[in-house]
Amino acid sequence: MGSIAEMTLPRGGGRKLSLQVNRLVNYIRNPQNLISVISIILLLYLVALPLWEILSSTFQLQFRDAAKTGLPEGSLTLRYWSATFASSISKAMFYKPLMNSLLISLTVSVLGITIGGVLAWLVSRTDLPMKKFFSFILVVAYMVPSWCKALAWEVIFKNNRIGGYPGMFQAVFGISPPNWISYGFFPIVVTLSLHYFVFSFLLISSALASIGGDLEEMAEITGAKRGLILRKITFPLVIPAIPPSFILTFSKAIGSFGVPAFLGMKVNYYTLSTMIYANIRNRMTTQAFTLGIVLILVASFTVYLNQKAIGKRKSFTTIGGKSTRKNFIKLKKLKPVITLLVMAFVVFGVVLPLAVLVLQSVMLQPGVYSLDNLTLHFWIGEGNGAIADGEAGIFHNPRIWKALFNTLRLVTLVSLIATVAGVLLGYIISRGRKKLSGRFIEQISFTPMLIPSIAMSTIYLSMFSKPQLFIPVLYGTFALLVLISIVKYLPFAVRSGTSSMMQINTELEEAARIEGTPWVKSFVRLILPLAKGGVFSAFLLIFISGMKELALIMLLVTPETSTLTSLTYSYTESGYEQFSNAITTLIIFIIITVNFIARRVSKADISKGIGG
Repeated sequence: MGSIAEMTLPRGGGRKLSLQVNRLVNYIRNPQNLISVISIILLLYLVALPLWEILSSTFQLQFRDAAKTGLPEGSLTLRYWSATFASSISKAMFYKPLMNSLLISLTVSVLGITIGGVLAWLVSRTDLPMKKFFSFILVVAYMVPSWCKALAWEVIFKNNRIGGYPGMFQAVFGISPPNWISYGFFPIVVTLSLHYFVFSFLLISSALASIGGDLEEMAEITGAKRGLILRKITFPLVIPAIPPSFILTFSKAIGSFGVPAFLGMKVNYYTLSTMIYANIRNRMTTQAFTLGIVLILVASFTVYLNQKAIGKRKSFTTIGGKSTRKNFIKLKKLKPVITLLVMAFVVFGVVLPLAVLVLQSVMLQPGVYSLDNLTLHFWIGEGNGAIADGEAGIFHNPRIWKALFNTLRLVTLVSLIATVAGVLLGYIISRGRKKLSGRFIEQISFTPMLIPSIAMSTIYLSMFSKPQLFIPVLYGTFALLVLISIVKYLPFAVRSGTSSMMQINTELEEAARIEGTPWVKSFVRLILPLAKGGVFSAFLLIFISGMKELALIMLLVTPETSTLTSLTYSYTESGYEQFSNAITTLIIFIIITVNFIARRVSKADISKGIGG
């Protein structure tokens, strides 16, 4: 009597099935293929599925609205899109915040490119003194959270008509700043420009550094004047760096939450990001989702335009086989004036905001600028019922210590996991650029970069407020903060990992494979040591970004999972600016300290390698 397989399947069919199973087993046995499959499944679940979840929910009737309409929950509806685009509240909820967001982003992008471009030119192409110092301190400006500058602006230019007590400007000069200087469009644009100009500074500096001095020198020999050389040679060669600078600044500015929240919401000046937050707080969750989708589409469209611009623009060869010297422009009589202006920019754009926050954190009564009003209570004071409702200083405050522990635990875990994931995905992408799987992983891993933080927060709020497959409800848990942060910062790690892996010749792996070395062993002992520079950079970038993150976790934290940034926002809303400024100072101190230690460790490691 034949077996069941022989009775149910023809012999030819059985052989085919067996062959396909063997092929599948052999495919999965290859570590690269196995990592690719697992990566695609996880990325689809953590990136594509949340996008689908938030989109589909906007077309489904929610429970609280089902009773009003008499229709069953989950019915197909355009109710929420109609409320967003074509209702009595559409102007206030959508159109006005959209125009505010676009206007802010456009203005910040133009100002950022202008400021960053001028500074890049001065540092890269002129005989400006103290170039190394200026290059370092200008990049430090980006390490400081953007909302830190917003808090400093509020301290300086607050007026007693809205702020409740006068700011430093009014206290010193006796003049109350107009509302448009204290809050709204103008201060938001200024503070964001002082933060995001760094993108243009770095990108344009890199472009200028690639231009050999021989091009300009030949133009000078032919009798061309300096202004003509700048217009006809230098500027055209820098143009390719401008679209990426504009798009990067625009996409960051349009999704910014902290600055518009601190400087806009008090006067009902809303952007898309702050309107999303307001809708969530007002229990208009689905309307917030529609705004989140719009914000994602706008950010994605700007990146698409950037890709089109990169594809169509002309390219110039500026680096040849011969070494070229830099042809630095002599500032001559203008050197002292320009140096003073750059130094003033550093003082007002970087140093002053930090100094103002430190000063505000040691003032007993805000708005009273006298020596007898100074105190260290908000740093080292015990609980006192007469001050801040009995809140102890940050070094004696268990609430703040808990937030500090949560913050350090969060950024360390996220940095480690995202960096490891980035290295593995970077390896798959670099080794599989000609494969469909490699290209797909590259595209989908970059997708979180297109999603503004506040929009991504709404997506995960929707998705993980209910059980998902084998995952229980995660809302209110620390695990959700870790998960969303890993996904958000994964593009940084993947780009760094891909760049590092592209520099490692595949012949090394082939030699190890011929020797019979298992893939895992060769990866750990051969590939990782060679890619440690990129791994270290990715870890540091994610750590610093996580320390100052606000918008991504604002909607997801609870009192048990609060972080330093969310606590800063909470204290500011409660009117205790001294606490928020003290915590902000602590955050900046941690960021700068970690960066300093990282640089020292990196230099020591390099020196050791050279010495060895």
